[in-house]
Amino acid sequence: MDICRVQAVNTAIVIGASSGIAKAIVTELADNAEIEQIITISQKELVFNVSNNIHHHICCDYTMNGFGNNASNDANENIARVCLALSSIKGHISKVFICNGRLHSLNNQMSVHTHNPQASKSPENQQIEPSTVLSPEKRLEDITPASMLSVFQSNTLVPMMWLQHLVKLVNGKQACIISVLSARVGSISENQLGGWYSYRASKAALNMLIKTSAIEYARRAKNTKLIAFHPGTTDTELSKPFQANVPEGKLFTAGFAAQQLLTIHQGIEFNNQAEFLDWQGQTVQW
Repeated sequence: MDICRVQAVNTAIVIGASSGIAKAIVTELADNAEIEQIITISQKELVFNVSNNIHHHICCDYTMNGFGNNASNDANENIARVCLALSSIKGHISKVFICNGRLHSLNNQMSVHTHNPQASKSPENQQIEPSTVLSPEKRLEDITPASMLSVFQSNTLVPMMWLQHLVKLVNGKQACIISVLSARVGSISENQLGGWYSYRASKAALNMLIKTSAIEYARRAKNTKLIAFHPGTTDTELSKPFQANVPEGKLFTAGFAAQQLLTIHQGIEFNNQAEFLDWQGQTVQW
């Protein structure tokens, strides 16, 4: 996109814009008269049924293939570069949605390889690339360092990097709500079923990072409110392999999840504290 086209008006930013819920959020924002500009960010070009007069799309490569190489640093630098490029709208951002996440690769398969064949057992040398199935673990024996690392990169590290660089961009007089897609299974106190080790742990870690970031945001960007949002089981690619076990009436459309989140925004309290909320606006225990 041409950054010069971005205007200093009431803006919503949707990160991880290729997800089903993110796309639904964009649709809802386009019908919101208070939002004058929508900026979507993803790793690839996307087309939205939204007027180009108010919508701008940015491609940002925040892929992190493994640990202990330059990929993580490159991703962080790319995110920092995007936030710096948007400095002209500093203080004009009223909503940020961070929608990055991964549960499985049953439709986009992953495999592990190493840079150094002699260090194949070392997690820091492992990289994730297309070819083997990544799926929620049912038992301890299912856990592998590479698959756990991949899940943490998508669900925890990428959202945290955005929170790291957004703090300066959102600071200002404009009240700003930052909503991060989380999950109830990330609640430590509500975990009674076990399993799904990597996904649960990555979301629990994400929740802690949101809660901790809110403490610093309260000092550096007092106009912001951070929310960890559980959208419920939503009919998207992320949940498709597991929908057969969802009770009747509990599988929501992405549009419904987006509407619920924006409705919650209307009654949010700006108290400089993070909240973990579900699709009904009810508090989820950390």
